Amino acid sequence: MLDVGTFYRENQSCLFRVWAPLCKKMILHLVFPDDRKIEMTRQPHGYFIAEVENLPLSTLYFYMPDGEKDYPDPASHFQPEGVHGPSRVVDHNSFSWKDGLWTGIPSEELIFYELHVGSFTPEGTFEAIIPRLQELKETGINALELLPVAQFPGNRNWGYDGVYPYAVQDSYGGPEGLKKLVDAAHLAGIAVFLDVVYNHLGPEGNYLEAFGPYFNDHYKTPWGRAINFDNAYSDGVRAYFSDNVLYWAQYFHVDGLRFDAIHEIYDRGAVTLWELIEEKLKREPPRTGSRFLLIAESDLNSPRVTRSTEMGGYGFDAQWLDDFHHALYVLLDKNGKERYADFGAIEQLQKAYEAGFVHSGEYVRFRRRRHGKSSAGVEGSRFVVFNQNHDQIGNRVNGERLSVLVDFPRLKLAMGALLTAPYIPMLFMGEEYGEDTPFYYFVSHSDPGLNAAVAKGRKALLSEFNEQQQAPDPHEPETFRLSRPDWEKSRAGKYLVFRNWTKKLIQLRQTHPALRSYDKNDIWSSMPGEKALAIYRRSRDERHLLLILLNFSEENVRVGLPSQSRWGTLFDSGDSQWQSDYESGAPTPPPPPAEGHVTIKPLGFAILERYSPAPDEAL
Repeated sequence: MLDVGTFYRENQSCLFRVWAPLCKKMILHLVFPDDRKIEMTRQPHGYFIAEVENLPLSTLYFYMPDGEKDYPDPASHFQPEGVHGPSRVVDHNSFSWKDGLWTGIPSEELIFYELHVGSFTPEGTFEAIIPRLQELKETGINALELLPVAQFPGNRNWGYDGVYPYAVQDSYGGPEGLKKLVDAAHLAGIAVFLDVVYNHLGPEGNYLEAFGPYFNDHYKTPWGRAINFDNAYSDGVRAYFSDNVLYWAQYFHVDGLRFDAIHEIYDRGAVTLWELIEEKLKREPPRTGSRFLLIAESDLNSPRVTRSTEMGGYGFDAQWLDDFHHALYVLLDKNGKERYADFGAIEQLQKAYEAGFVHSGEYVRFRRRRHGKSSAGVEGSRFVVFNQNHDQIGNRVNGERLSVLVDFPRLKLAMGALLTAPYIPMLFMGEEYGEDTPFYYFVSHSDPGLNAAVAKGRKALLSEFNEQQQAPDPHEPETFRLSRPDWEKSRAGKYLVFRNWTKKLIQLRQTHPALRSYDKNDIWSSMPGEKALAIYRRSRDERHLLLILLNFSEENVRVGLPSQSRWGTLFDSGDSQWQSDYESGAPTPPPPPAEGHVTIKPLGFAILERYSPAPDEAL
């Protein structure tokens, strides 16, 4: 059982448990359907409990620390009236799951799809996503990664201002809606991951300090004081957040979590928060029986993040690889160095493919110090790569997607580079068909002063990226409305062409043995030009070999081939069917490689397969 929260039972009784170590007493205030107050029993280590019989599921309640003032439950499972309103009792056993046969998807086969629930559909709910699952599945998407769904202020927010880690956002459909989405996704063969935020909480509706020392004055984060994971009374805080992992796994059947900015979580304890989470998952594994994956966003460029806890690491299954994005993006966009001054050389993309971290101990101008450590020995399945995500798009003044920043040939080149990399790929909602609507930063705080502070903070953040224009007001409803994808675009024109391009690449990735190997020994490359890469991908059994060609220049690039091998072309972005104005008819088949060499066109992407090696050819 979890340490805190409400636990509703079949006999309609409910156990209430809250942690408040500095309080002398705690009052449970039931406000609906009956208004009554119950003094709770104090237990060891600062916990208070109360058992209430014959409690209807419509019950709304507050806690009153030291009997003085109403506050929502810090471990509330549902806030139907928002962050300032009463908490509601939830019966998690009443949902009828249909995913009993679900066993998950191996991490090596995942194709992630990051989406924001509120802007993904006009309705902005979990249930509104369900009718789109089949289309995503047909494209090749098999894993949703939802931006944070923990309760935040208002109904327009990225989710990183959440203040109730256990409560599912009411405007999205609450806990019932999330369960329906997960259940439907599993039935469609799609895994569901949640983005969780354990490094800070938002300002509005954050009442944790009324209950206990949840924050620590010893450390400072970009969002203020750090969460107290290693100071006095931190046991209760560590239990609160580590139990949250179990909560999502057990009650919502999700397949894993992506942890926001773990480098801003400070914990000097002998047993780290990550070890504690790992121990709890071993004791109480997910009810679906599938492997529960933990994925980190980390700014450390440290292989320790995915090293096992037994070997002194953090124990994550994978981490985001920002260096891949930066290295690729600066080669695609002529203005890219304005945002990422430390990138721009083709050798850096080569290193990203072969090793992982680009910055592995070198001096980095942006940081004004040396940064990172080599990840050359880390299995490729330990990294998640992307061309776009909520940050890369939303942290631009005009919220431009890659499809707006670069032309169609470069967009095809970017998707080809992503889906043939030896890492787990992630797409951002709409990226599969080249969506070009913006994705802005948006909020809906109720405090005008806070909205003004947010706008000021966004201006300061964007200035770090050399963005001098005035960004749209995050609080304006229009800013949110403009961030919705226009799904009808994918039915025709260049959007349909690009969706088919993405679909074909995913199919090849999921079926070809050479693209299914994450072993660093099975990838090597050369640079046939100043802005071109020739990447070899080999299957684990060494029977299959692909040559992936990326030309970032506007000139033809000639690439030499092993002279006695026979090669065939699987993909060529210059083929007629992959042009933005292609409508119908038989596509022009790509020409076979000339004997001994192949020419890749300007801004071209191609995949060649070796059909027969020379008798003495060594791989």
